Amino acid sequence: MKDKILKRELRRKKIRAIIKGTSQKPRLVVSRSAKQIYAQIIDDSKQITILGMSTKKISAGKTKTEKSFNLGKELAKKALAKKIKKIVFDKAGYKYHGRVKALAEGARANGLKF
Repeated sequence: MKDKILKRELRRKKIRAIIKGTSQKPRLVVSRSAKQIYAQIIDDSKQITILGMSTKKISAGKTKTEKSFNLGKELAKKALAKKIKKIVFDKAGYKYHGRVKALAEGARANGLKF
């Protein structure tokens, strides 16, 4: 199990070295646990978190994947209200699969451009 965690951390560090969020294109970071998924929109140039949400506050959806999709939709609505239209997607070393993919598709469905 330690190898799996270490490999994800190495992938995360490689991604972070390349991806930077700016005021025009902030970074959407995804992190997940066994039960929840969390998403933050971060401006790296100012070092501030613009918006943060989790599935704890999302009641729509039966499965974790459906909740992730709805989280992406809600996040996109709030981002568009703050006049954020383009973002850089940071999957933090996770595979683009399952809940991470559902969150990204939900954000795209409501108008965020990656």
